[in-house]
Amino acid sequence: MLEALPENPAAQGVIRDDVLSALLSTIRLSGALQFCFMPTGDWQTDAAPSLAGLSGRAFGTMPFHIVVAGNCWLKTEGEETDLEAGDVLVFPFGTGHQLGAGKNGMLVLPTRDLPEKPWREIPVLRYGEAAQGVRLLCGYLQWDGLSFGPLRQSLPKLIHVRTRVANDGDWLRATIRQMVEEVDRPRAGGVSMLPRLTELIFIEILRHQISMTAPKAAGWLAALADPALSRCLSLIHGDPGRDWSLEQLAAAAGLSRSALADRFQAILATSPIRYVRDWRLTLASMALATTARPIAAIACDAGYATEAAFNRAFSRAFATPPAAWRAMVRS
Repeated sequence: MLEALPENPAAQGVIRDDVLSALLSTIRLSGALQFCFMPTGDWQTDAAPSLAGLSGRAFGTMPFHIVVAGNCWLKTEGEETDLEAGDVLVFPFGTGHQLGAGKNGMLVLPTRDLPEKPWREIPVLRYGEAAQGVRLLCGYLQWDGLSFGPLRQSLPKLIHVRTRVANDGDWLRATIRQMVEEVDRPRAGGVSMLPRLTELIFIEILRHQISMTAPKAAGWLAALADPALSRCLSLIHGDPGRDWSLEQLAAAAGLSRSALADRFQAILATSPIRYVRDWRLTLASMALATTARPIAAIACDAGYATEAAFNRAFSRAFATPPAAWRAMVRS
């Protein structure tokens, strides 16, 4: 029998981090873009999600904004939110939004005014003549982790972290200061450093979302906060190629098979074995995108006896056959 669940809360925190670490080590950021945006006076951006369009990818592009100094507002889906220095915004699905200050200000289009790439230094776009204004770090993250259904379905349209009031905001504020330093004092390697700092901020934001998950909530992030499910997910993500059985996973969770199945259905809207299958298909999509391995070999790793069976399952999950998926993501 597999070992019992750890009893102490600290051990549970390690398990949650292990699941997230396993996913992030498998699905890394595949691209990022950053620039500094400094408008003054009354201003407003276009409401279209043009940042997402900069990546050239139709899927997995997440615009973000970090308010470094000053105050402004955010409008999205008919709601207006006041923003202050230290606020971090991430739009996992590229949701249309508008930023601005004051009323009926001048229209600014920073994505249109960016210089042609490649960049030797991070672009700094200034609008207006006043000495004081709003300062934002803007850009997008390209993350194929959104192809994993359980995670994608658990993310909100907007992640908004106020680092000035968050219990875990100190680390984020320090990382943001380092990003600003890289922009203000360009040094060799700065253009490469900023994407790495942005990735660290994104990981910390995901950890923040987990810690803020309400009791009895549903979704993948909520599952990491559930002791029984976090144990199962840790095992699955730690050894996805293993021939997991419901009995093994139930024993690890300290639950009966029916209780574990009910918990998976209530929080993740799936079964334990189907979750294993979906994660293997996600890993297969990564292998198709990043390696030249034959589809038959990838199918075997995903647990399918024949390439034809793998093709059918992959097509149902991604609405695209494996060969077409490989061609699409590589183009």
